[in-house]
Amino acid sequence: MVIALFVILVLILLLPFMVKQVEHNLEYFLFTMGIISVIVSKQFSIELFLHIFKNPLIYYITLAVLIAGLVFTLFKEKLKIGMEKITDKISLRLFAFIIIVFLGLMSSIITAIIASLVLVEIVNYLPLTRKNKINLIVIACFSIGLGAVLTPVGEPLATIVVSKLNADFFYLARLIGIDVIIAVVILGLIGAFFAKRESGTTNFMKDIDANENIKEVFIRAFKVFVFIFALELLGTGFKPIIDLYIVKMKSELLYWVNTISAIVDNATLAAAEISPAMTQEQVRAILMGMLISGGMLIPGNIPNIISAGKLKIKSTEWARTAVPLGGILLLVYYVVLFVI
Repeated sequence: MVIALFVILVLILLLPFMVKQVEHNLEYFLFTMGIISVIVSKQFSIELFLHIFKNPLIYYITLAVLIAGLVFTLFKEKLKIGMEKITDKISLRLFAFIIIVFLGLMSSIITAIIASLVLVEIVNYLPLTRKNKINLIVIACFSIGLGAVLTPVGEPLATIVVSKLNADFFYLARLIGIDVIIAVVILGLIGAFFAKRESGTTNFMKDIDANENIKEVFIRAFKVFVFIFALELLGTGFKPIIDLYIVKMKSELLYWVNTISAIVDNATLAAAEISPAMTQEQVRAILMGMLISGGMLIPGNIPNIISAGKLKIKSTEWARTAVPLGGILLLVYYVVLFVI
């Protein structure tokens, strides 16, 4: 069983980069892998599916994506005009910095879902090349993924950690607030570097979904539903590996092993790993490892999924920016957490 699950893990990591059909249908591929993983781990049951269907979060995320998609589709011309006016009045680099930092920190209040929905609509209408739009989106998703954990409201990971530790509302803000804020500001500065207006650009650069209609909005919302469902299945399917091996590791090793949160729901990992018996430093290390690696691949967190779906970002395009950036952040914070 364990070997089979590791094979599934490798396939999930490699096939989206090697097979175009998989990359173009990532949601359905992950759903299939999720089904296979729960069968292999002997977790498959009607009760499991009922449990997932009863999870209100999956409907909240899907509904938020659907409503935001409909609203932004109906008012996209006004949004275009608004973005043009803003970027004519202030530097595009400054605007990018503000958006990355503001949404990163506010995501802990307005939730990572809402922050990412706002992000993709704003970036989509900025006068940037597709490559720089993707770079900006990836960097901002790192920021949102980090910032959202500062309160239990921001994302499920934070809710689970606070609940398991019987902690107060501001526990995570005190524990990793400085780490997160510094990272978000640095990400804002990096993002500003990519916000380079193209000379000669007279209109907004071939918006990726300029011709998006209502039908496509519903299809995208359905794909998000399938994506979240798939992550729930994968989290359950890989739970035996987590229980057998991962939870028994030392903090330094857990920090690196938790990079599997790039493809496995980090809330599942947190539920298995976090314990009241842990020191604050152990909890801090585990969380930072999960949060940073969560931005490295599209399945890593909700902002990635929403953004990649909206702007049709491929797995290879995402990883080209996210993996090096995430790797550098992981190295820096390893030194901060375990060396200094």
